[in-house]
Amino acid sequence: MKRIAVLVSGGGTNLQALIDAQKSGLIKNGKITCVISSNNDAYALERARINRIPSKVIPRAEYDSLSLYTSVVTNELIEENIDLVVYAGFMTILDDQIVKAFPNKMINVHPSLIPSFCGKGYYGLHVHEEVLKKGVKLTGATVHFVTEKCDEGPIIMQKAVEVKDDDTPEILQKRVLEEAEWIILPKVVSLFCDDKILIIGNKAYITD
Repeated sequence: MKRIAVLVSGGGTNLQALIDAQKSGLIKNGKITCVISSNNDAYALERARINRIPSKVIPRAEYDSLSLYTSVVTNELIEENIDLVVYAGFMTILDDQIVKAFPNKMINVHPSLIPSFCGKGYYGLHVHEEVLKKGVKLTGATVHFVTEKCDEGPIIMQKAVEVKDDDTPEILQKRVLEEAEWIILPKVVSLFCDDKILIIGNKAYITD
């Protein structure tokens, strides 16, 4: 049984999708054993409490440098014997210390079809604002492995979502969550826990 840590900063809807997948049996060979938040006020912490999942707040603002903050988070995950780290709306891009500690053991869900609308500055509502500015007809979500370069790790799974003419960033964000993120993130976590993801070079393959 793989031990899963979920990193959060806000409402925790992707955390909830993982909790629901665990309860339904979609995630059979993994268990969320730890939730870490960068924000004291994150509602994700309440979701963890309701579901009796141990949680810890490590506020980014309390640390002078990204290096020190990354070190503290990484050490906490090591102490928890974590097998898979899931970034689920975690608003801090940690440095390469954590990548070296958990190689090919960290995944992130990003609210666009990478390589579009990704990288530095593309997070949260900003992604959907840029999608609408550009006038693309399809957006979506991507689950990928985390590497030293932001949003450039091997892509594991993607799902497209239609962009509508009367969309606002908020409406589009909600549709991407409901139609893509909440669907593919639990699937990928399940595949990882079943040892069904193979990485060759910078490509991820799902095995039978």
